[in-house]
Formats: sequence, C-alpha cells, structure tokens
Amino acid sequence: MADSPAAPTPPLSRSGPGRVLVAVYAVFALAATARAAVQIATRFDEAPVAYLLSALAGIIYIVAAVGIARSGRTSHTVAAVSCAVELAGVLAVGALSLAYPAVFPDDTVWSRFGSGYVFIPLVLPVLGLLWLRHVRRAERAPRVRR
Repeated sequence: MADSPAAPTPPLSRSGPGRVLVAVYAVFALAATARAAVQIATRFDEAPVAYLLSALAGIIYIVAAVGIARSGRTSHTVAAVSCAVELAGVLAVGALSLAYPAVFPDDTVWSRFGSGYVFIPLVLPVLGLLWLRHVRRAERAPRVRR
C-alpha cells in the first residue's frame, strides 16, 4: 500500500501560541487605532504628538499581526521589522515620557513603557520576535517523514 499524502498542516505561525499572539496584536491594533482616531478627531490640538504616536502604534500593530498570521519569508520579515520598530518605539517613548512628561500632555499607547496597558506594549514585541524566531527555526529543521 502506497503512502497517502498527509493532510496539509497549517503554518506554524498560525497555530497555538501564534494564534494567541495574532489575537493580542489585533486587539491592540483596534484599541490603539480607535483611540487615536477619536483623539485626533476631537482634540488633536491638546496633544498632537501623543495622538499621532498612538496612531502610528496602531498601524504597527496591524502590520505585525498580519505579518505574524501569514506564512512565508517576506511576511515574517515584515513582522520582525514591525516588532523591532515597535520595541524601539515603546522604549524611546517610554523613556521620554518619564524624563520629559511635558512633551506628552496626554498618554500614548507607549507612554511609561505601556503602563496604562499593563505593560503589554513592552512585552508584546519581545514575544513577537521570539515567536518569529521559533517559527523560523522550526521551518528550517529537517522534517521527519512517517
């Protein structure tokens, strides 16, 4: 009896922890983008830098979520760059918001390293980068044929 081909397995990036990571990114994308849109539309003159940074964070979360959810080298590269930019942003804005609070009269998603969001904005890009590294290693590993 010949071996029948196994049913295709979903890409690792969309399984288990990858799904959870994409879901968290999607929630943060929605939260940051919606919050920034309301703030920009209703009181942009109060804290334009903070509101534009929140909008940027929302866009980065969207790009990272899509990149993590999709399989393929290009998608994972885009996701890795998004996560790296996000981490740099949360570190820079977090430090600036503590050192120079007057620059941010209203909070951004990344203010005080994401303390308003239980520090998830600080942890999320690290988890994203670790997950992408895990997926890349798993995809490179030799497959055992049964």
